[in-house]
Amino acid sequence: MIEREGDRLMPHRSTPARCNKSPHESQTAPCANDLYLKPDRAMRRSSSIILAAMVAISLSTGLVVLLRAHDVRSDTDPDLVDLPPGIFSYRSSGEFTRDGFPISAPVKRVTLVGRLLIMKHQVTSAEYRRCVQARACPMLDLNEAADDLPAVKMNWLDATAYAKWLSGVSGVTYRLPTDEEWAYAAASRFADDAAAAVDGKVDPGHRVLAEYTRSSDRENAFEKKPRPIGSFGVNENGLLDVAGNVWEWTDTCYSRNSLNVGSEVGSSTTYCGVRVIEGAHRMYLTDFLRDPKLGGCTTAVPPSNLGLRLVRGERV
Repeated sequence: MIEREGDRLMPHRSTPARCNKSPHESQTAPCANDLYLKPDRAMRRSSSIILAAMVAISLSTGLVVLLRAHDVRSDTDPDLVDLPPGIFSYRSSGEFTRDGFPISAPVKRVTLVGRLLIMKHQVTSAEYRRCVQARACPMLDLNEAADDLPAVKMNWLDATAYAKWLSGVSGVTYRLPTDEEWAYAAASRFADDAAAAVDGKVDPGHRVLAEYTRSSDRENAFEKKPRPIGSFGVNENGLLDVAGNVWEWTDTCYSRNSLNVGSEVGSSTTYCGVRVIEGAHRMYLTDFLRDPKLGGCTTAVPPSNLGLRLVRGERV
């Protein structure tokens, strides 16, 4: 009679199992019923080892898959240039006056305390279309532009919408650069907008005329139609098409500043409805305009095209 003890089959206590061996069998060999009734501890131990090995393989395989997924570059990940911290000279943006007369903006020393990760090239039409297809960005008049052309005709609101979408799909924060960050990345291609300035004139019209003439000369040097990425070469920091014929939005607000005798800012008013844009020369444009020809610039000839180039990471 057989009864269960746990999951094992055991002989009934009152009728011990006997092993009837033939005379030809070794008396030291195990009985057949012993093999059947006694638990095979070695087999159970082997099963445990195999199970543990299977779990370990599954975990390690999953880890490898996760690591590989992390290493694989997504289609939405832009090409970035990693710039080290540094100190550089920077002419402040905005309008500056002293005693009621316009003057050149002061030059100051700026310290970039952390790394600057900035897009190698401007956002292309193909990249912007992905945001439109995701219904996160407004449609632009791209006129079926080629994929390798920069996305243009966008306002500051469009640019920030793209940055928000890219941050969401990549899991990393992207934003517009400040004017100082843009100047640092542009390096020698950053245009000093006070190079031809006329200070100390009683009639401010002389200064405006000088700036307009300089801007017109620059505009005539570029064709209006956007050109493929890389057409304007690379600067010493590895960025493509800096100061080409596409201007780029920054996150810096327009400001009016009054300097005292010691060239220190006595008063300042900020207008964030107008933003600084950078390119062949610095300009200021209302944030909702997509076409610079519609107005919004404080002085000079409006830029040809408006695009963007983002930086990665929070603002320091």
